Amino acid sequence: MKWLNRKHDHLLGIDISSAAIKLLELSKTGGRYKVESYAVAPLAPDAVIDNNISNAEMIAETIKAAIKHSGTRTRHACVAISGSSVMTKMITMSAHLSEDEMEEQIMVEADQYIPYSLDEVRLDFEVQKVNEANPELVDVLLAASRRENVDERVDVLTQAGLTASIIDVEAFAMENAFALLSDQLPNSEHEQTVAIADIGATMTTLNILHKGRAIYTREQGFGGKQLTEEIQRRYGLSYEEAGLAKRHGGLPDNYNSDVLGPFKRALVQQVARSLQFFISSSANRSIDSVVLAGGCSSIAGIDKLVEQELGLPAFVANPFINMALSNKIKPQSLSNDASAMMIACGLALRGFDA
Repeated sequence: MKWLNRKHDHLLGIDISSAAIKLLELSKTGGRYKVESYAVAPLAPDAVIDNNISNAEMIAETIKAAIKHSGTRTRHACVAISGSSVMTKMITMSAHLSEDEMEEQIMVEADQYIPYSLDEVRLDFEVQKVNEANPELVDVLLAASRRENVDERVDVLTQAGLTASIIDVEAFAMENAFALLSDQLPNSEHEQTVAIADIGATMTTLNILHKGRAIYTREQGFGGKQLTEEIQRRYGLSYEEAGLAKRHGGLPDNYNSDVLGPFKRALVQQVARSLQFFISSSANRSIDSVVLAGGCSSIAGIDKLVEQELGLPAFVANPFINMALSNKIKPQSLSNDASAMMIACGLALRGFDA
């Protein structure tokens, strides 16, 4: 039953996104984290489609390449499934129950919470805190996902020579990594409501955190792939050439005004629209600031444009800002990838859970 929690001191955070495998290993001395190894290995465009693994063999080979490139010897890993594949529910239970008794009760009552039969799902639970209204009760987070969503990730890690120690949920991993951003945030931000817009290759995920806890997630089909395809179309390049040109430059002078400018505006519109959905669906809740994550957040000036258009403080996430680096890490390389490593970072941090 357990898929959320297996403790290991060193875990590889493996983020399987639609465009790349992102691998990260952290260690901890006292209160300070250190980046021991990391790698980003590109994936073919059809390896992951709509958050589903469509080519397990290709993904396993790419994970192997990332492991080799990173030089890590750690073989226990944590991987995540997307929020849209997971059903979560907060339930209350007696504070006097043991973990085994809670599990037994949840299994008996599961059909009240989950719209699938139990043999179709993997489910897990975690005690969050004592219930505010009644100290005799505890709030318990129940998470359930269709069996294949969990099993396909376990299988792909096994094919890559790794052991899946924890299967997490992307929104929880993002919440975990967010705790590292406190030095980047305005004062007392931990009391406030923060939007994290994770803009990847094919998907923009909005996570809303209130007092550091995830309270809302929304996915939209928009990402950097649209920019790559427009470069490809406009300049007659292959998809691979367009991707390289997007990252490393060398495009004609009109690129900024004719291609990148419209994409940046479309990106800000997507973020604004997602925020609007949240604000209209939650009574009396406003956003205090916006954190930009994912590959597209490294586009120069995107934070200033978001700030300008939305009238909210915005900044690009860097979870590594206070971390030490092992001597095999190239600081500039890690800095370039930092905002795209939030989920991998949140996963790697699971190795230090009490």
